[in-house]
Amino acid sequence: MRSDARTPVHRDPQAIGKAIGKLRPFLKRLLLLLFMMLAGSACTDGSSDALRFGLAGAPANLDPRFATDATSARINRLLYDRLVELNDAFEPIPALARWEKLSSTRYRFYLNPDPRPFHDGAMMTAHDIKATYEFILNERNASPHRASLAVIDAVTVHDETSLDFVLHRPEPLFPCYLVIGIVPARLIAADHPFHARPVGNGPFSFISRPDETRLHLLRIRDGQRFEFITVPDPTVRALKLLAGEIDMLQNDLPPELIAYLEKDDALQVHRASGTNVSYLGFSFDDAVTRQAPIRRAIAHAVDRAAIIRYVLRGAARPAQSILPPNHWAGARDLKPIAHDPERARALIRQAGYSIERPPHVVYKTSSDPFRVRLATILQRQLAQVGIAVDVRSYDWGTFYGDIKAGRFQMYSLSWVGIQTPDIFDYVFHSRSVPPQGANRGRFHSPRADAIIEQARAALDVHDKRRLYVQLQRHLAEALPYVPLWYEDHVFVARREIEGFAVAKDGNYDGLKQVRRRRSVPS
Repeated sequence: MRSDARTPVHRDPQAIGKAIGKLRPFLKRLLLLLFMMLAGSACTDGSSDALRFGLAGAPANLDPRFATDATSARINRLLYDRLVELNDAFEPIPALARWEKLSSTRYRFYLNPDPRPFHDGAMMTAHDIKATYEFILNERNASPHRASLAVIDAVTVHDETSLDFVLHRPEPLFPCYLVIGIVPARLIAADHPFHARPVGNGPFSFISRPDETRLHLLRIRDGQRFEFITVPDPTVRALKLLAGEIDMLQNDLPPELIAYLEKDDALQVHRASGTNVSYLGFSFDDAVTRQAPIRRAIAHAVDRAAIIRYVLRGAARPAQSILPPNHWAGARDLKPIAHDPERARALIRQAGYSIERPPHVVYKTSSDPFRVRLATILQRQLAQVGIAVDVRSYDWGTFYGDIKAGRFQMYSLSWVGIQTPDIFDYVFHSRSVPPQGANRGRFHSPRADAIIEQARAALDVHDKRRLYVQLQRHLAEALPYVPLWYEDHVFVARREIEGFAVAKDGNYDGLKQVRRRRSVPS
């Protein structure tokens, strides 16, 4: 600006262009701040023109550096932008930045020419990206994402719009890991409480969180307000939708309730194939479930087709692995586990049991009514082949605490939002026993360990895929899990809601376009 003060800019068109160019970021920040102040001052409560989204559980953490639960991840995708996105085959594609591979251990990222500013008006730079990832990598900060990013040795900024990631070792899948939301460096330095007052540069900004059951966000492009309302009970959540107290919701409804809502003319129901996988897990410390014939007998005793057809109302696909077949590392040629009661009975006899002395298994599940219903159905199917099952249900905190601590024989859970094949290392490697990972059943297979380590070390993506497919074939034989099904995503909304597209991974990105259709006077 000092050079402009010396030169009459009205005589120099190029100087005008340069001056406007320098002012543009400032004007953009100013306009954004004014817009948010005006919109925010008018909508700090859940007034009637807000779009209301029903949640089964509240987001646990609105700081992307710490969030791990599915709801937090989906809300944070709206609040924070990421360097990289994954496509439908879970392959990396540019988001905030494009990249080039300079060597086997160095990647250079170039920011988009015009990224969205942070919600406080400051422009994002490469320094914010560096600060975000260095915070996660700092052991003292105890970020749960540190382990998955431990391959990073250093982050080096070249200028405001480019930076390098230097790795400890070659990792051809590295861009897949850069899916964490970026937070401002200066607020990191100031110990800003992002978990309570998030500041990102995503398409939505934070307005308020009056309590744990309500969260207010603003869609920046048009000022549309959103209220996320937590209602744990699915029946109450559905009743609020019918009463117009909630405009839309996604998942976490029992199939019979979805079928009932489909009949209401005031509502609409949309489905999409999902990738969240339900499974049975086993303890390898237990004398019964560590026996391969017993796990195989349980697998053959479960009638997936009947459960999917009559209980899930067709809203699921049978699963053969925890990775869906459309994943780039998915094993598309795995044979389905047949429902074969005779084979199950033969395996039970092979393990030394009989009708007079059947194997006994305690099956733990959550107290959710639908999950208890599924457990009792599985209990009956296993009883038909000679396995005595004791179903025990607990509140979520107690149940999940028992699973993480290894206090079970058999349990059922779902993996949500799996994106990279590193899940196999996290769940099945012998070193991944909690708290180092999620090998909760204490599964130990030298063959599985060797394949996982070879896959991690492979320098070619095709070699990685071949090894991960080989691993999935081995796991299908060893059965540390019995994969059950991939449940569909179901979106239910008031009839006047339009524009929402259901994502395959169940994220809430459809809220970027959703709107309420206004009635036109006749």
